[in-house]
Amino acid sequence: MIDKRKLMTFLGSTALTLGFAAGAASAQEVTLRLHSFLPEQANVPQHILIPWAEKVEAESDGRIEIQLFHAMALGGTPPELMDQMVDGVADIVWTLPGYTPGRFPRAEVFELPFTMPDAEATSRAYWKLAEETMMEDDFKDFHPIALHVHGPGLIHSSDPVESVSDLNGVKLRAPTRVTNMMFSSLGATPVGMPVPAVPEALSKGVIDATVIPWEVTGSLKVPELVTNHTEFGGDTALYTAAFIFGMNKEKYEALPDDLKAVIDNNSGLETSAWFGRQMQEDDGPSRELALDMGNNVITLTDAQTEEWKTAAQGTVDTWIKEMDDKGLDGSGLRARALELIDEASM
Repeated sequence: MIDKRKLMTFLGSTALTLGFAAGAASAQEVTLRLHSFLPEQANVPQHILIPWAEKVEAESDGRIEIQLFHAMALGGTPPELMDQMVDGVADIVWTLPGYTPGRFPRAEVFELPFTMPDAEATSRAYWKLAEETMMEDDFKDFHPIALHVHGPGLIHSSDPVESVSDLNGVKLRAPTRVTNMMFSSLGATPVGMPVPAVPEALSKGVIDATVIPWEVTGSLKVPELVTNHTEFGGDTALYTAAFIFGMNKEKYEALPDDLKAVIDNNSGLETSAWFGRQMQEDDGPSRELALDMGNNVITLTDAQTEEWKTAAQGTVDTWIKEMDDKGLDGSGLRARALELIDEASM
């Protein structure tokens, strides 16, 4: 005969075990690999990527673990980051759409010369324009978390650069298709390369100059490799670069709803604005470092900057025509981008 007390004890322990199993299933834990191209000591990892990861981990009560892989530690090159995210080699990446020229044409509108007045406002405009025109097309293969730009781009050079003619024959590294197009039209010889390659290229004379924002110059030791830095007057920057912080779509969609909510709460307009604002705030200390070293920081007057604006207008016109030829309404995209930047700047 079956001992009823033993049977009840067995059934009770089984139910308890199943209950624990169900609880463990509902409290699913997830590990996400975040891959990026800058070294860990750079400003973006220290002040953006690591704090973002820590915030997500804390808000998930530790159920999301984010493993950070800096400086391409998972392998590959910076231009491969986008495909690594789409293919699942990495779960989250921070990269530039400009590293894959022509793949994200609408995002280029924010990289046009003398368009960006402020990184936070422009990052807000970037996210909003993406919601209107990019999410279901350009960005359909991944889940966007943040879309942002960096602070004012400037020229760092071996010889001083003040007028457009000073660029004639200068071998210059620029970050994106649009900026390469602009500097080519201004007389420079553009040399394309991801930003981590800049220090070696400068030290070996492969390039004479580079254009990057102040914030990354310290970690790349640019003020030790060139001594001239050209800033621009007026109310808009010479250029900026657009960035994507995105997640593998299947990985995101596989999350339980409560963990999706954690990612969602750390995504979107305000996250994009934070990324842009932080990058521009990090310009200051790096600029001070160059001044402390005795480098020559050239700040062009508004009148001097007008020469550059006039010379760079051809890049804007060319881009608009290229977009029109693709059926993307280049003039409409530019007008809407400027409108959204103005709204975000109020």
